[in-house]
Amino acid sequence: MKPSLPTSIDETLTLLQAQGYVADRALATVLFLALRMKRPLLLEGEAGTGKTEIAKVLAAGLGRRLIRLQCYEGLDLASAVYEWNYAGQMMAIRLAEAGGIAGDRERLESDLFSERYLVKRPLLQALEPQEGGAPILLIDELDRTDEAFEAFLLEVLADAQVTIPELGTVKAAEPPIVVLTSNRTREIHDALKRRCLYHWVGYPDAARELAILKAKTPAAPAKLAKQVVSFVQAIRKEELFKAPGVAETLDWASALVELDAVALDPAIVSDTLGALLKYQDDIQAMQGSKVGELLDQAKQAARG
Repeated sequence: MKPSLPTSIDETLTLLQAQGYVADRALATVLFLALRMKRPLLLEGEAGTGKTEIAKVLAAGLGRRLIRLQCYEGLDLASAVYEWNYAGQMMAIRLAEAGGIAGDRERLESDLFSERYLVKRPLLQALEPQEGGAPILLIDELDRTDEAFEAFLLEVLADAQVTIPELGTVKAAEPPIVVLTSNRTREIHDALKRRCLYHWVGYPDAARELAILKAKTPAAPAKLAKQVVSFVQAIRKEELFKAPGVAETLDWASALVELDAVALDPAIVSDTLGALLKYQDDIQAMQGSKVGELLDQAKQAARG
């Protein structure tokens, strides 16, 4: 028996926690409302703060299929919605000519532009009936696409349908649960935002980040976990090209566990900064006395 949708904010929190996702109540509230109101959910925030993971744990917790559309510059309908199997169509035309039925043009055209030759991409797949209920449709990093693609999405988000000129309108019997993410490298158009519920996924506070680290990296010693979180919290306050997200915190903690570290010291921090910071200018700025200064702050905060 497939899990049912949560009936309260507390149940939504429990669903996320059962999949190892440590959410705050504000996120659980907007997710609960999106499920109840059947509205798409737009999640914005810095890279590495857990936006994509929300769709994944929602699919796992509800026992639904996850259909992911990874956005990129130049994404078009052929990659996102559908395209025709041109090779198959050309072969059918050649076979029709060889069989002497090429003259029945209307019949041939009807056959060529049927579902038999339709290649379904993520958005069209999400509108089809699925075993276990409507799928989770993840439209990831929408800010990488252009405004023309956003405009096309309006029909999908508002009416759960797409129009294929050769076949007509395809409408979902049960609309998919839609989660859109954006790293805000550009602004998403207001027309699309109006069709969604919205939530900013920010960096967690120290207590929640520690809970996330314990859930995702249980092998990390308690002392090390506290110091890692305190150090990351401190380094985010510095002038960096890209502050580390939660994903980087987990990567760094895992790297330290692999090195059998039980506590932070200046040498091991300097040697492993590449797991935490991903720009050379940031790494260089944190070397030397700066590491020692931040480490002292982190140890004091961890003890507190």
